[in-house]
Amino acid sequence: MQIKAAVARDRGCALSLESLELEAPRDTEILVRVVATGVCHTDMVVRDGLLPTPMPVVLGHEGAGVVERVGAAVTKVAPGDHVVMSFNSCGHCPSCEEHEPAYCHEFFPRNFFATREDGSSALSQHGECVHGNFFGQSSFATYALCHQRNVVKVSKDADLKLLGPLACGIQTGAGAVINALKVKPGKRFVVFGAGSVGLSALMAAKAIGASVIAAVDTQDSRLEFARSIGATHTFNPQRDDVVKALTEISGYGFDYALDTTGIAAVIRNAVLSLAPRGACGILGASAMGTELSLDEVHFMSGGRRLIGIVEGSADPEKFIPQLIQMHLAGQFPFERMVRFYPFEQINEAIHDSETGRTIKPILLISA
Repeated sequence: MQIKAAVARDRGCALSLESLELEAPRDTEILVRVVATGVCHTDMVVRDGLLPTPMPVVLGHEGAGVVERVGAAVTKVAPGDHVVMSFNSCGHCPSCEEHEPAYCHEFFPRNFFATREDGSSALSQHGECVHGNFFGQSSFATYALCHQRNVVKVSKDADLKLLGPLACGIQTGAGAVINALKVKPGKRFVVFGAGSVGLSALMAAKAIGASVIAAVDTQDSRLEFARSIGATHTFNPQRDDVVKALTEISGYGFDYALDTTGIAAVIRNAVLSLAPRGACGILGASAMGTELSLDEVHFMSGGRRLIGIVEGSADPEKFIPQLIQMHLAGQFPFERMVRFYPFEQINEAIHDSETGRTIKPILLISA
């Protein structure tokens, strides 16, 4: 079938809206009419060539839509079902068998290599291969093929236009707090980086009852927004001695810290802000080979912990419905971060995300 898609053809360049051919779903694949899809920082990192994804490629990995067709072996969903498409996983490695798909042993090839398992792509243009299957979906398009492992059926009462970002960015931030760090009520939590991931983490910390919630960012507008959704303290490192300020709040530091920046110096400060037995999660993407430097005596003597986190340590099949229920209950107002853009304005949406004008862009693909 003919579809419209945003194609990344050259590193660092704008995406181009093009007509492509999309193959029919194979036995284990699901054809989804994309209603809306979030724009994530990971899409920009791949567009800029910082990860090993081949070009030309259709990116997009926070898709929500309606099932159009299913392959012969698909039993999880049926045509007409409303779905969110999340990250892909293999289903048979030790992590997947223990219900930890975010740490699938094949996470990189299943999500970043932009091909099927056999190396083929379902996308083409006049005989030229266009890579697809990015995060098992490539949802910067009017239609996408996904898989039973990465599709989540949602209620038809839920607003599909809003749900796509639950598949990655929002799931990552909230899951870091709820699933990975397991922040407890009454404890102190600080997030470094108040983008959509960090703000999702902040909302989750408030929802579960953290008593002190701090946000650190260089944009005052983001800090103001953080206060409006529950931050009790905010700091701008361009003005504030963040580690000193965080330590002084309680006299000995915070119970939990989360870094969303991937910047080694910021991670060091996040760890330095921890109280004894505190835990710091890191989830920001950085260049391959980036090394961290910690104060070994401070880290070791206080029994502090550093935890790598992917996709919020979430099982999307369980966690996305949980986030939807939290949202419906008024405990997780992620809609306040969102701004909608027509699909044709995808490059404007990306620019607004990169410049901080929009916290979480969502592209409206079809009605």
